[in-house]
Amino acid sequence: MRQPVQELFVRYRNSLYAAAFNVCKNAQDAEDAVQDTFIQYYSSKKEFDNEQHIRAWLIRVAINKAKNTNRTFWKKNRTSLEEYMETLAFETPESEELFGAVMNLPGKYRIVIHLFYYEDYAIREIAGILNISENNVKVRLSRGRLLLKEKLKEEWENDK
Repeated sequence: MRQPVQELFVRYRNSLYAAAFNVCKNAQDAEDAVQDTFIQYYSSKKEFDNEQHIRAWLIRVAINKAKNTNRTFWKKNRTSLEEYMETLAFETPESEELFGAVMNLPGKYRIVIHLFYYEDYAIREIAGILNISENNVKVRLSRGRLLLKEKLKEEWENDK
């Protein structure tokens, strides 16, 4: 199964951008990772089983492209987390605070939390995307939740 790149771009660009940004924490690098992902899809001859397979493949490629970007020497002109958050529209102050707390988690927890809660992937799907075991995904989710709980509890207590 193959779908036109234009349709996939419209449908998944925001999800891919968010996943890539979670890894590289840089708007320009995330945009590059998304573009490179769609170029790789366009260039590849790979056949996919269904729409979910295409989505998972695109997210996996975007995450890997973002990881590769983190390894390069050229990491100038970074956008800070605060600058990026100013470009987003949050429904409530609490959702903005939660997003900020998620973005400040260590990378291995941040990406699992993002895929599970923001992209609605199941544990098995996350394990496939990240090439780790399902148990590892569960452990990272658990530890990430604990870190978030501690961070948000501290912020809440400081606001009193």
